[in-house]
Amino acid sequence: MASTILHIQASPSGARSRSIDTAQHFLQRLRERDPTAEIRTLDVWALDLPPFDATMIDAKFAVLRAQAATDEQRRHWQRAVRLAQDFNAADKYVFSLPMWNFGLPYRLKHYIDVVTLPGENWRWSPQEGYTGLLHGKRAALVYSSASDYPVGLPSHARDFQKPYMRTWLEFLGIVDVVELAVAPTLAPPEAVAANLARARARADELARDF
Repeated sequence: MASTILHIQASPSGARSRSIDTAQHFLQRLRERDPTAEIRTLDVWALDLPPFDATMIDAKFAVLRAQAATDEQRRHWQRAVRLAQDFNAADKYVFSLPMWNFGLPYRLKHYIDVVTLPGENWRWSPQEGYTGLLHGKRAALVYSSASDYPVGLPSHARDFQKPYMRTWLEFLGIVDVVELAVAPTLAPPEAVAANLARARARADELARDF
């Protein structure tokens, strides 16, 4: 059975995006390795995401606590469930995301908040606590950032992009994760081109075993 790869784009910059460019290079290598794989692209900026506001929160607890949820609350909750199930259906994930203000683009965070649902991709019990439900899946995280945040330097403490993504995926049960970064992108053109070339070379390596 062919595997399904979901590419989640978190940059609104389209063809100018270094993270999207590198992710597409990675996906091309995956296509060459497995022409039968189904590759789907999800642009979080083009997705109709329901607001995760007071209405959605009320709907969530009314449904989960088996209270008398209204028809409107059930409709709101089902929108989130459909998005979560669509996310869950993939076998592998490729995320392309720039760093914004040391963290994630807000539209990706919105998507994560909508699709991370109890009973769909995680559960909780008094005996076990939190348990992720998406075991056996794999993810590739393709980052870009204006500056570099290498381990061992003080700037590393400001990087909330990569730790957040790792923690969220682990929470869902996805622990087989590979990463590559295009950084820094705020540099002279020749330096950015060299960084992009290094990221593509790293993508070639990772695609062999992904």
